[in-house]
Amino acid sequence: MQISPLNRGFVGEVSGIDISVPLSLDQVAAIEAGMDQYGVLVFRDQKLTDEQQCAYSRNFGELEATLIGQMSKPSERRLGPVEMGDISNLGPDGKLRGRDDNRRMYALGNRLWHADASFRATGAIYSLLSARVVPGHGGNTEFADMRAAYDALDPATKVLIEDLVTEHSIAFSRAELGFDDYGEGNADKIRPVRHSLVRTHPVTGRKSLYLSAHIGTILGWPMPEARAFIRDLTEHATQPRFRHAHQWQVNDLVMWDNRTTMHRARRYRDLEEVRDLRRTTIRGIGMTTAQVPAMAAE
Repeated sequence: MQISPLNRGFVGEVSGIDISVPLSLDQVAAIEAGMDQYGVLVFRDQKLTDEQQCAYSRNFGELEATLIGQMSKPSERRLGPVEMGDISNLGPDGKLRGRDDNRRMYALGNRLWHADASFRATGAIYSLLSARVVPGHGGNTEFADMRAAYDALDPATKVLIEDLVTEHSIAFSRAELGFDDYGEGNADKIRPVRHSLVRTHPVTGRKSLYLSAHIGTILGWPMPEARAFIRDLTEHATQPRFRHAHQWQVNDLVMWDNRTTMHRARRYRDLEEVRDLRRTTIRGIGMTTAQVPAMAAE
């Protein structure tokens, strides 16, 4: 197995491995080392079934149930297990969703810069996205390196943010787009949780910003000031010098570390072309900061 750096230095392209079959411990360790170094890894020509993708993902930890899967009835899901994220514009009947479809409008939040599952108290470690059908125009995924963004801050800002705690909620990010229809009985799933704004990687020791569109405030700050400051930090962290755009090809699998990167989907011809990607996510271990009792619920 080899990893070749791509243009921004925090993305590596992996070759010489077939992830559709069981891996050795040495292969898993090599991939984890690559993730520690880069933050984003690209695997080309990996034709996977959903079962194979789940099996590969479990090499790195426990799979996270998707929030939309937990809030949906089985009849509303196109894919079977709640651990398999349906990142597509298709309905349960396999047809393109309408422009005003509730699930489509919820998914538009993926176009905001975010870290997967930061709206949960434990967050997420890796996400793994497999391309099954890609549109002919648009639909790229952009990544931003939160380690490089942290390193580029001036010393005074680093001191200011060192101990700050933010509140994350998927309801906040979706409200930015005017979406608020989560159905009955899901209030506990969208309550804010708390996270440290600065994270330290458990292996490399590098610090990074833990930013996401899900952040609604900073503890102890007036809300307007907090939101303005988070917007400033996000603008800093997503400058072109910290970004990489992945242009999807069928059978690509891209794997990223949500602790050290942010990402966002880009627009494509939603109503005209199929885009079908499948995501698995590795559940986080431990919390970045203490929660109040109501926030600890998953």
